[in-house]
Amino acid sequence: MLSVAFIGLGSIGRPMAKRIAAAGFPLTVWNRTTARAEVFASEHQVRVASSAADAASAGDVVITCLSTSTDVEQVLDAGMLGGLKSSATLLDCTSGDPATSRRIATRLAAKEIGFVDAPVSGGVKGAETGTLTVMCGGAVADLERVRPVIEAFGKTIVHCGPVGAGDAVKAMNQALLALTIWGTGEALVALARLGVSADVALQVINASSGRSNASMNLFPERVLTRAFPRTFRLALMDKDARIAAQIARDEKVPAPLTQLVADLCSLAHKQLGEEADHVEAVKVIEQWAGAEIR
Repeated sequence: MLSVAFIGLGSIGRPMAKRIAAAGFPLTVWNRTTARAEVFASEHQVRVASSAADAASAGDVVITCLSTSTDVEQVLDAGMLGGLKSSATLLDCTSGDPATSRRIATRLAAKEIGFVDAPVSGGVKGAETGTLTVMCGGAVADLERVRPVIEAFGKTIVHCGPVGAGDAVKAMNQALLALTIWGTGEALVALARLGVSADVALQVINASSGRSNASMNLFPERVLTRAFPRTFRLALMDKDARIAAQIARDEKVPAPLTQLVADLCSLAHKQLGEEADHVEAVKVIEQWAGAEIR
């Protein structure tokens, strides 16, 4: 059985690693906050590495699940690169950017180490239930080698293309998510000013062509209730939308809506702070309009 090293035990990484341990893979974990790794190891009877290099040396498959591709490069440069075995594959589940992933893959190829960018979608709940969608970029042979590990936490595993393709699909998906949240928020706030309740508006929208995951799930469960559970930070949606806008610019594709929503996400992130949930972006629309979605 493949041995696995997992680096990055954040809100998504922790339940992913838990499922890998439950599937029986020999698992070593490392986190930049050591206490988090120690607690996880105690709960799941797995090994804690003393460093990123120590973790990397223990894995046939080394999984990184960090905030940005820059974080992955920093961990590589801090010792992980030297710890990776020549037969290993780095499975990067970070929602990263294609250009950095290609640069990392080139560095690893010089040491005969495989690389697959494999960002995930489905949130904490999907990670906990093993139903994540995993968007993979890289060689088919590398993906097939690590597929048994991905199957521990992913239900829908899609080979999107060469290195960077997984990152690109994830970024564009997130930009679409941001567009539907912002657009639904604008529509419901405008209707609120006219005296139309959000319940009535969503009843019509969700039976009509304007429906989306935002209108069908996020707004009824989070906005109308004013619960705003913090499952995915607005700061990360901001980062993903900016990656999507950069991809469009790099590929010389006119994308005014993508650029606009990236700018709006950055504005909302700056206004609401680092810990705000992505759906809380609607609060900015409400503040501008002086009306609340209820």
